[in-house]
Amino acid sequence: MSTNQLPGAADHAGDGGAPDARQLRTILIAVSIALMAVIASVSGLNVAQTHMAVEFGASQNTVLWIINIYTLALAALLLPLGAIGDRLGRKPMLIAGLGVFGVASVAAGLAPTAEVMLASRVASGIGAAMIMPITLAVITSTFPEEQRGKAIGVWTGVAGGGGITGMFLSALLVDVADWRWLFVLPVVLVIVALAMTLKSVPNSREHAGHSFDTIGALISTVAVTGLIFVLHQGPEHGWTATVTLISLAVGLIAAIGFVAWELHRRDASLLDVRLFRERSLAGGSITLLIVFGVQAGIAVVLFPFFQAVLGWSGLLSTVAMMPMAAMMMMTSGLAPKLAARIGARSTMATGTALAALGLALMALFVSVDGGYLSILPGLLAMGTGMGLSMTPSTEAITNSLPREKQGVASALNDVTREFGTALGVSMLGALLSAGYRNAIDDKLDGIPNGAADTAREGIANAVEVAPSTGSHAQNLLHAAQQSFVDGWQQAMWTGVAVMGALFVYVTLAGPKNTTPAVGDETEATETVAAR
Repeated sequence: MSTNQLPGAADHAGDGGAPDARQLRTILIAVSIALMAVIASVSGLNVAQTHMAVEFGASQNTVLWIINIYTLALAALLLPLGAIGDRLGRKPMLIAGLGVFGVASVAAGLAPTAEVMLASRVASGIGAAMIMPITLAVITSTFPEEQRGKAIGVWTGVAGGGGITGMFLSALLVDVADWRWLFVLPVVLVIVALAMTLKSVPNSREHAGHSFDTIGALISTVAVTGLIFVLHQGPEHGWTATVTLISLAVGLIAAIGFVAWELHRRDASLLDVRLFRERSLAGGSITLLIVFGVQAGIAVVLFPFFQAVLGWSGLLSTVAMMPMAAMMMMTSGLAPKLAARIGARSTMATGTALAALGLALMALFVSVDGGYLSILPGLLAMGTGMGLSMTPSTEAITNSLPREKQGVASALNDVTREFGTALGVSMLGALLSAGYRNAIDDKLDGIPNGAADTAREGIANAVEVAPSTGSHAQNLLHAAQQSFVDGWQQAMWTGVAVMGALFVYVTLAGPKNTTPAVGDETEATETVAAR
């Protein structure tokens, strides 16, 4: 199926013609602020786990559910709500999503019990699933082709670096105020985004010649829920636990059923899976899956290193991540210019190579004595590489689907990111834990048995139990720190291998190195002006 064939018509209602440069800038700011609210809420609560456990009298499992249920609801509903936004209108869907998300965030901030907090987080996830795909769809359906890559670069930078920025601001609020003030940030962002959306964002919608794919939407929700649930719960309950295996089976069966149903629906499908035969869609999706997986996995490794090995506070630990986020956001904006010169595939390959180099630098030079400076060059290289690879990957996905399906294209892009994040946290986190346990076993000679067993559970446990071992405290701390570094190196080298494989794939089978011809750009501009 050719992506140039438009089975429906996209109607731009009430926009009064093509937006000028100032209007486009305002639209980009509005959707970026809305996206920032969603992304910041993914990671923000991580810094308040202890506070929630104490205030609600909740178990660690309940606290993790409060954090993860947001991501689960977000990921599960992205495709259906993105498709509904295409049909009903992207601006109304964005406004409704901001309203639901804002009210839910206020409810979460005032929640008196863990149960109310859980319900509020589910509602926040639903609102986020209404917002996130629409923010990108607004860009791809509004910006003329010659400006679209730059706008997607800004969106990608916010999506990639927003989580770290949100965690920093959240940690700052926890340190200077109270953990409930974490919800002030998304509420403020929602209010600003809502005001700008009402004033500046044009509406667009699809006029489809077929009924909505309700069955496909339901099956996709079950599939994504099952598979994301596995990745969240596997490390906690064990990969062979009954609940994990049942969830995996449900997710896989639903995923297979979704593909079969979409092939049956063909042009009337929620997502035309036949398009994955094309290099752009497949290459962009695989690249985003792996890049976001590695980024999320690195965060799992970095924070214990900063806090348990270097002894830093949560706030200082998030500050230490900012150089990587800054490089990622900066190079995301520069990637379209580079892609225009050397092509999307070459830009993606360069990015994956730099990200692999960053991982290798950290694996080679990380040390307890070297501290932060031993990993800083690797962080900068990783941020640069991820920024260069994410923007052309996102553009490859959105360009693979017709304009009236941009809500679905954006949702697919977002689902891929969420899967990658969950997969990276599970896999690299498991590798780090296994490497730590294997390394520390040989370093516990002379340590009392009870303390040694506790230390094997993780570096945070070792730091907590060390003072109770008397004269062995310093030896136990050193053993735990060195073992963590050993596990770190194992996880990093695995990341290098994965990024190396991605580099080979992108080089051989990634999106084609094509740049728009002048005539194509002129035609695109005229098309936008005619709407």
